[in-house]
Amino acid sequence: MNRSKWDRRIERAGVLAAEHPFASEVLQFYKRIAVFQQALYSHGAETCGNESGKRTFGLLPQHVNVNLLLAKFAEFLSAVESCAPDPVAVSAHDLSAQGGGRWKDLLTLFWRTAADFEPSSGQPEGLLAWIFLQPQAEYLADHNDGHISRQETLAVCPFCSGRPIVGVLRPEGDGANRSLICSMCATEWAYGRILCPSCGEEAVEKLAIYTADQFDYVRVEACDTCHRYIKTVDLTKNGHAVPVVDELATIPLNLWAQQHGYVKLRPNLLGI
Repeated sequence: MNRSKWDRRIERAGVLAAEHPFASEVLQFYKRIAVFQQALYSHGAETCGNESGKRTFGLLPQHVNVNLLLAKFAEFLSAVESCAPDPVAVSAHDLSAQGGGRWKDLLTLFWRTAADFEPSSGQPEGLLAWIFLQPQAEYLADHNDGHISRQETLAVCPFCSGRPIVGVLRPEGDGANRSLICSMCATEWAYGRILCPSCGEEAVEKLAIYTADQFDYVRVEACDTCHRYIKTVDLTKNGHAVPVVDELATIPLNLWAQQHGYVKLRPNLLGI
């Protein structure tokens, strides 16, 4: 039986939680949320306002029916409150009490400005909107019938203009090609191996790489020009990895980067 990408993400989170107790809370939270996101994705044709399952390019206001999502948002907030680390759980509790009008405003505003959103632990309501609406964006990208550019110098998602959450090295021939995965719609696109996805720096001496024995297949790729970093998962070293999940588990790499003055290009769903 073919497993969906959501099933692979959920399974991988369970495996990593067992292997790395220090990341267990984060990964158990992700598992619960991914199950909810999978259900939202499965209703994409309805909630994205297109029963045919095909969309045009990009994320436009008319591409998501916020009114249909409000009942699901109440259930989502309850799930987050029961399993999320603080302050996300506290924010879910507070937001739950504010009612449908506030939820509609939040989700509508987020959808219109998703490409510019900067997730952080200091913006828990924005994080909640991002987590909730991400499956809608991913559904649209997966069912897009427009042309998506695959040029290797594009530092933002060619579908929705979102920033990348993680990089990937995939085997090709005798080496590996680098690609980036969008934090909003999960679109993957090719990107140059020696090129900063934040500022475009190409000088090798200004592009630092750090790996740890604990996670020898994941590396920090940092730039000494803009002081931004992204983590890249090397599938030539670990073919079982699921990049968006393994990125969450590799907390020690974040700590190393922060201690050396680098700022993450795009924080994950916990604002890390």
